[in-house]
Amino acid sequence: MIEIPLDRLSPDILNAVIEEFILREGTDYGASETSLDSKIAQVRRQLDRGDVLITFDPVTENCTLLTRHQFARYVLEQESASESGDSYEDYSQLANQDNQSSD
Repeated sequence: MIEIPLDRLSPDILNAVIEEFILREGTDYGASETSLDSKIAQVRRQLDRGDVLITFDPVTENCTLLTRHQFARYVLEQESASESGDSYEDYSQLANQDNQSSD
């Protein structure tokens, strides 16, 4: 899995990635109803702060958002797996778990 720097994406592509993630994950933003534009703005702020990263997994050809903590954990687990010879694991679903609690 690799991190995609924000400055490598056009504003339209970045917005589309964020919107696709929100719609795919069905992220919970609390008890009140939140508009899609508001959710996009919230995720964009997390990206700008560096709390959330855009990642691409060449094995699954999946682009997703992960918290910085999730990405660091993934990297450590992959290093450990390569040292022990373990197989690849798909961490794309971690984003939904941690992003619900990171706001």
